[in-house]
Amino acid sequence: MSSTPYRPGTSDDRYHPGRWIALSVLVLAVLLVAVDATVLGLATPFLTEDLEPTGTQLLWIGDIYSFVIAGLLVSMGSLGDRIGRKKLLLTGATAFGAVSVLNAYANSPEMMILARALLGVAGATLMPSTLALIRNLFHDPRERSFAIGIWGAMASAGAAVGPVIGGVLLEHFWWGSVFLINLPVMAVLVAVGIKMIPESKNPEPGPWDLPSVGLSLVGMVGVVYAVKELAAHGISWAVVLSAVGGGLALLWFVRRQFRLPSPLLDMRLFHHRGFSGAVLADLLTILGLSGLVFFLSQFLQLVQGRSPLEAGLAELPAAIGAVTAGLLAGRAARRFSVRSVVTGGLGAIGLALAVVTLIHKETAYPLLGAVLLVVGVGAGFSFTVTADVILGSVPKEHAGSASAVSETAYELGAALGIALLGSIVTSVYQGFGTPEGVPAATSEAAHESLGGAVESAETLPAQQADALVWAAQEAFVNGLRVAAAVGAVVLLATAVAAWYLLRGQKLEEGIVED
Repeated sequence: MSSTPYRPGTSDDRYHPGRWIALSVLVLAVLLVAVDATVLGLATPFLTEDLEPTGTQLLWIGDIYSFVIAGLLVSMGSLGDRIGRKKLLLTGATAFGAVSVLNAYANSPEMMILARALLGVAGATLMPSTLALIRNLFHDPRERSFAIGIWGAMASAGAAVGPVIGGVLLEHFWWGSVFLINLPVMAVLVAVGIKMIPESKNPEPGPWDLPSVGLSLVGMVGVVYAVKELAAHGISWAVVLSAVGGGLALLWFVRRQFRLPSPLLDMRLFHHRGFSGAVLADLLTILGLSGLVFFLSQFLQLVQGRSPLEAGLAELPAAIGAVTAGLLAGRAARRFSVRSVVTGGLGAIGLALAVVTLIHKETAYPLLGAVLLVVGVGAGFSFTVTADVILGSVPKEHAGSASAVSETAYELGAALGIALLGSIVTSVYQGFGTPEGVPAATSEAAHESLGGAVESAETLPAQQADALVWAAQEAFVNGLRVAAAVGAVVLLATAVAAWYLLRGQKLEEGIVED
């Protein structure tokens, strides 16, 4: 196999083997960003013991990464279109590695929050750049579909594999090791990427509009923060103000894009029914996947008593299903139709969530594993095809902006999945009755979360502790059932909407430019 770098415009444009090497490097970045979004959850208890953050600081440590990524994706996708996607990717990868060291050796809650925010900035440069470069590396639609399938599989697998990697590392090393694994991967990405990845950008980009960047950041962070706070603490003035402020900023952002000659995001793309349908399906696919994986992880650990590593391994069917379906999605969409595959994927997730309404504390693993496998397969088919539709619906010059839309839908879907389904679980959970004789302070801590109930029960006599934990676990399972029912209705309704919105959509076709 030749190691000559792939160069667009040569006679090998579609078939030079260098593009597959470049792809293997690009998916490394996707895998790491997805892993980093989930791996911190397992390290939190150890990190808390060392840094002693307040409750509010702990929330910011957990959330700031996804806030910043969600807020900057559109801006960074547009920046890559302007300055060059390869340049942005390699710069972001170098920064991601450097900031990972800062995360690993943070010695105060404030330093950790700052480090996580900077990691989010670097992550926001990686995700849209990788997908946009795939758009320019693979000119043959069938090859591009397969490449996007690999990309989507790594994005889905990273979220599911994160707990497994974290579990292994935390059993042998200190909590900072979950960040240091980024270094060798980013080093390979930069070293190989310099030679093998071709540069691409919009030849007539126009200026990068800073007010639009600010509005996008404020709007997305405001909305995501409001959703997460609503899930964690219920309605409050802070939630209302954040939601209203974020919504107004996004509305202003949209109006400004229509007026700009070179917008950060061309809002006219959403007039295309297939594009809008793909974005909606994208968002709600990840909502179902992330919500289910997040809450089943708690179920496996805090209700069924599995270790973090066991719980991570138990969730692997979701990753296996997503990878397998992602690789087959393009072929399936061409053989049947885009809307059949996307609708089928969404329907599969919806039906799997419906099955979750039947689980109880003693549910055997084969049923849980089957549910996770079906969700993974559904997500792999739907997410991969919708990403392909989104990317194929725009001219190559705007690939970064379109990629950012797909990634924003992914991040927002993950946040909404955990937050909206979480608010349902929490509201049902907090209604359980406290066993007689449990002190008020212990009861209050137990009603905060299932983890809080298990921890606070350790201060009680054995009989009271067992009664409190049993009541809390029952309430959590009841909340999980209700949330799964709501999620099933949402996903099945989206499947019906996708059947209409994606009518006539084909992967080989794109929007015809005027």
